[in-house]
Amino acid sequence: MIGKTAQSLLVIEDSDEDFEALCRVMRREAVINPIFRCTDGDEALDFLYHTGAYTDSQKFPSPSIILLDLNLPGTDGREVLEQIKQDRSLKNIPVVVFTTSSNPKDIEVCYRYCITSYILKPIDINRLVQTIQSFITYWLDIVILPDTVSK
Repeated sequence: MIGKTAQSLLVIEDSDEDFEALCRVMRREAVINPIFRCTDGDEALDFLYHTGAYTDSQKFPSPSIILLDLNLPGTDGREVLEQIKQDRSLKNIPVVVFTTSSNPKDIEVCYRYCITSYILKPIDINRLVQTIQSFITYWLDIVILPDTVSK
């Protein structure tokens, strides 16, 4: 069983296929972490700021880690990232960009905003599954996140 229940994951992903692939791998790896999904940038910001449909912070807790697609409808992932990293209450949440964009400018801008990782989504399903497994193992099993350390 991977993960500690205190570590919740917010997946900001508009592709149902990519999200379903992530969920399938997580089920197979017996991940126990709470997983929340937002399908666009505006919904993600509502989740993070506990506004709109996400006012109940018990039901929708602040995430321990964010998996962010850059190419989102409406407010895109780049704008969401900028908002997160400029907010004192959100900026310490690790953000892993998981996107199809290999544009060097996107990579540079994301690291300038202090993301923790930039992962390219493979087109090949077998590579996608391997990449997701690596993400799960590293971020949900190996890494110690700030909110899991006793204060």
